[in-house]
Amino acid sequence: MIKVLLAEDQTMVRQGLKVMIESDPKIRVVGEANDGKEAIELCEKQLFDIAVLDIRMPEMDGIEVARVIRTRWPTMKILMLTTFDDDDYVMESLKLGVNGYMLKNGDTESLIRSIRSALSGGLTIEDQVAAKVVPTLVNDQSKVVKVDEQITPRERAILKCIGEGLSNREIADRLGLSVGTVKNNTSIILDKLNLRDRTQLAIYAIRHNIV
Repeated sequence: MIKVLLAEDQTMVRQGLKVMIESDPKIRVVGEANDGKEAIELCEKQLFDIAVLDIRMPEMDGIEVARVIRTRWPTMKILMLTTFDDDDYVMESLKLGVNGYMLKNGDTESLIRSIRSALSGGLTIEDQVAAKVVPTLVNDQSKVVKVDEQITPRERAILKCIGEGLSNREIADRLGLSVGTVKNNTSIILDKLNLRDRTQLAIYAIRHNIV
């Protein structure tokens, strides 16, 4: 059973999201928080597989919650809930390396797919969100080396898959590799390109027309 922490300050929205998430019989919302502070308190009481966080919350916003989770519970995946006017918040959470971004007006299928992708090591960014924030983020990669200078054809193929948001398992299946090989090559690519995490790899792939 996949255990979810759901943090959303609007009660009706949170209840609706819970119904959507639990439409998958293998996923259960086992913790609900009205604000960021309560979300952290719940994390201190039990371990969740994934935290679904509203970016804008009272007491402590989703960015601060994600930062604390990344530091104290690094194995927990994070999916952010956003709206069209949350650009600054989204860019901050991207830099933290969260695992996905879901628009609040998204459908059930997309939400479930985003949760499962995050748990499998993938990265999901809604098209509307990516179109608005990726151009700004990629301009910050001035210290990154050019893609063709160091990486091998296999590494380029893996980088392309990461840019498409595929999980390690999906990449392995597509390229005929083991999951361990994909993970090892991903670490090598990060080192070669002077990047920090999978989010930056995805942005890099988009910027350099690898996807």
